Amino acid sequence: MRFFKNQSGTSVIEFAFVFPIFFMIFYAIITYGVIFLAQQSITLAAAEGARAALRVGPATNPADIDTHRETNARNAATGTGSAAYWLMPRLMFAPSLTPCTYNNSVRCYHVTVTYPYQQYPLIPLLLGPLMNVAIPTQLSSTAAVSYTHLRAHETRED
Repeated sequence: MRFFKNQSGTSVIEFAFVFPIFFMIFYAIITYGVIFLAQQSITLAAAEGARAALRVGPATNPADIDTHRETNARNAATGTGSAAYWLMPRLMFAPSLTPCTYNNSVRCYHVTVTYPYQQYPLIPLLLGPLMNVAIPTQLSSTAAVSYTHLRAHETRED
């Protein structure tokens, strides 16, 4: 069997076959790494917003308490000190205050932070609309805290 001695173009052809595959793997690692970073930031922002909703000082008007609660939660979740501030101004903040399902005397404050990833991708999509199959439409996280209202005559035992 005789081998060809002139193989001057084979490395270029091999490179042409292998490079697109390696580039797509590299692109996928970078893209999903950024998506995971954004999701983690959004999760931290929702948790911080929920915790901040509990930090409400005394108010003379009970209706002001919920307003202060929402302001604290919004500032912690989407403000300048937030873990997800780098995603602003496209973050959506949605608080909700409801009775908890496990006990109606306890109130649950839910903070949901959402980023519309399909509308505003953080990494440009190489294949355009074909990439919509592989990326999430939105990144979202919800955190909840529960608390009870203490009336003036009630005391808390620690």
